[in-house]
Formats: sequence, structure tokens, C-alpha cells
Amino acid sequence: MTRALLLFIGLLPIALSSQLKTEPFESFHLQESREIVYYIPETYDETKKYPLILVLDAEYLFDNVVANAKFYGNYHRMPEAIIVGVKQAEDDQRWYDCDFEQSTGLPTKQGLAFYDFLNKELIPFVENSYSIAPFKMFIGYDITANFGNYFLFEDKSIFTSYLIISPLLATDMESRVPSRLLALNQEIFYDLVLEKENSDDRNRILQLDRAIKSIDKENLHYFFDQYEEPDHISIAAYGVSKAFDNVFKIFRPISPKEYKEKVLKNDGPVFEYFIEKYDMIENLLGFEKEVDLNDVMAIYAASLKKEDYESINELAKLCKDQWPKTMLGFYLEGEYLEYQGEPKKAMKAFEKAFIMEEIDFLTKDHAIEKMDALKADFGY
Repeated sequence: MTRALLLFIGLLPIALSSQLKTEPFESFHLQESREIVYYIPETYDETKKYPLILVLDAEYLFDNVVANAKFYGNYHRMPEAIIVGVKQAEDDQRWYDCDFEQSTGLPTKQGLAFYDFLNKELIPFVENSYSIAPFKMFIGYDITANFGNYFLFEDKSIFTSYLIISPLLATDMESRVPSRLLALNQEIFYDLVLEKENSDDRNRILQLDRAIKSIDKENLHYFFDQYEEPDHISIAAYGVSKAFDNVFKIFRPISPKEYKEKVLKNDGPVFEYFIEKYDMIENLLGFEKEVDLNDVMAIYAASLKKEDYESINELAKLCKDQWPKTMLGFYLEGEYLEYQGEPKKAMKAFEKAFIMEEIDFLTKDHAIEKMDALKADFGY
């Protein structure tokens, strides 16, 4: 992604509507009220599951995260997500919330209270209020980035994904984080972002990077992004879009490159590739992806190219289920029957397609052309 596009995304306006709200949260663990900002997608549907993205340092990071999520969501490059930000700038609250003991590297008493606030109050509240998927993402910067690492110390991390931006590392964290990533028996995405400008923690962060890269583990998905231009302040605006690219890469629609290098070269039935892709999304991210019409058309094109007509039949069944009011399912069924040498049955399928709703590129004219061709060939 170019720097110009990154800056453009960062400046995208966020509509001031019911989807964006700030509310006080009375915390038992903190014994005080905190300002929490929520972003709920405009198309929120309680029958669907939404990933949860928790953002600390909300005054600095929240708008950038929301703008990127909306931009990527509009182009189906990531799922719609519910985003919750914790404001911590007033009276330098972030330093008290996320402070650690210098001798042990563990959170202070205030830090433990803040941890319990997030883990036992805020996140459960959001889960009870909205339809949340198992996939949860943590985003923090500097001292709040380091704080996110403490969630790795549980037997099972509540977060699937971590975006750690230029962390101010606690004592021994460069060795503790790799140790915990190695020990956790679950899918974890860990994205570490760093500026090239010299800082007190730079060498330790690079040591952390080397240690994580040495871990050979299928369920650990590690990314390290280092930027030339930003300093320690401006780095907070970088990395969000790249992190979304890294984490949600599998979620994207089938690209021309994926089509050529994977779909066409797949040894099994083409439709199996489609099923495996969607199963992998569910297994990795913890929620089902809605069937993308782009993916259907990619599988259809590959099925024709490889003369895999059974895959077209499977696609027809899928499309009848996904888009029951449109002509797509019956049109594909008609093509399958035509290739199978069943012209009468194919004609009936195309006739059914003709009376249904058009979808995307597929119009009633396509059904008429198919029926006219069958009539010319077989005299119906």
C-alpha cells in the first residue's frame, strides 16, 4: 500500500450517527467511570457474528482503526467488525493503567485492576450487548501496546490477534512473549510494528522479533513491519491497514493471482477448493464468511476451464441456497445438465432461471440465448 493511500485512509471522515457513540462505563474493579467509544457497523444484524477489536489509547488510535475497518469492509477485504476504544489520555491515565513493576515486569496494582476491568467487565459487557464472534483483536501503542502482551499469560488468550505498535517493553518481555506464543495451543496472529528511528527499546524489540521468528509453529501467524519515515510519535498512525491486510488476507475474495496459482493448480475438484477456503476462514477467524459472488464466479470459471462439470453442479446447489430468488442457481444447473447431455432437463432449468430475478452480470437475455441455442440444436 502506498504512503499516499495510507494517509488518505487515515483521513477518511467518520459519520457522526448512531453507529458511533461514547458512553461512561462504571467499573467495579477500577472504582471509577471510564469513557468508552463504540463503533457499530451501519448494517449490524444480530443474527450474524462480528469480530471485536479492542483499541487502547482511543484518543490517538480509534478514528484511524475505524476508518481503515470501514474502508477495508467496503471492499470485502475484511469482515465488518465492532470496535471498542478505551480513552486514556486525560491526566496521563494510560501510564497508570499500563504501568509495570520495574523489578518483575508485571503490572502494578493499578495495572491489575485495569486488566480485570478489560477482561472481566468491558469485554463481557460487549459480548452480552452485541453478537460477537470468537475472533477478538487487541490494538495498542507504546505503553498500551506492551500491556496487551499480558493477555498472552492466560492459559488461553482471549484475543486471537495482537497489533503491537512500537511497544515500551516491560522487564524481560522480549523473552516472555516468545515463550508464551510457543506455549499457547491456539491460533494467534501477532503483528509487531516499529519505526526505524533509534529509541531506548529498539534493540530489545528487534531481539523480540528475532525470537518470535525462530518459533516454528503452524498456529502462530507472525508479522513484523518496520517503517522508514515515521518517528515514535507518528508511528501510531501507521500499521493498522497493513495489520488488517496481514490478519484478514484469507478473508479476501479470490484474486487473479490466487485464481491462477491456486484454484487452477488445485489437483482435486474445483469446488473442493472453495469449501476448503471457507472452512479455513471459519477455523482461523472463528466465524463464517458470507459467500462472496466474486468467489462463486472464480470457481465457475475454473470449473469450465478444467471441464469439471460436477463442480458446476455443486455451485448450482450453493447458489440456490444463497440467492434463492435469483436466476443464478437454476442457470448453473441448466449449464451442468447441458454438459451432461440432458437437453430437455437443461431447457426446464433455463426456463426456471428466466422467471427469476437477475443478479450481477447474469440477465434474462443469457437464459433466452441458452434456450434459443437448445431449440436450434434439438428442435424443441
